[in-house]
Amino acid sequence: MSAEEEENAAELKIGEEFLKAKCLMNCEVSLILDKKYEQLQNMSDDPLSQTSQVFEKSLQYVKRFSRYKNSETVKQVREVLSRNRLAEFELCVLGNLCPETVEEAIAMVPTIKSKGRFQDDDAIDKMLRDLSLIKNLNRYSCWVHPTFLWSLLIQ
Repeated sequence: MSAEEEENAAELKIGEEFLKAKCLMNCEVSLILDKKYEQLQNMSDDPLSQTSQVFEKSLQYVKRFSRYKNSETVKQVREVLSRNRLAEFELCVLGNLCPETVEEAIAMVPTIKSKGRFQDDDAIDKMLRDLSLIKNLNRYSCWVHPTFLWSLLIQ
């Protein structure tokens, strides 16, 4: 991006470094921090002494705002969003905010419509329905096997 161009997330003008960066959804960060916290617990009799306040607050935040809790579900969400050739930034915004309608999705990430990756609103709607299915079945994950859920999505 040249010095004269102004950054604008609505137009996906966010800088080359950011466009190429791997972004993580809150649920992915939650899984990573949970794993690290478990490692710290195993290494110490007092795991709280091994973690900083920033670590603990970050973990609380991503757990609170994570829509998907288990690793299999998180993989499915990323797969559904990745199928649509979204930029990492767009993928994470949609994965974190979980819009329910095409209008909400476009308002949150205007570039999904303007960059021509979706032929029409029906394609965006299908993606949102797939995410909704994952989210709703995630609530009952103790009853639904992940491979069953995945078979529904790839049909």
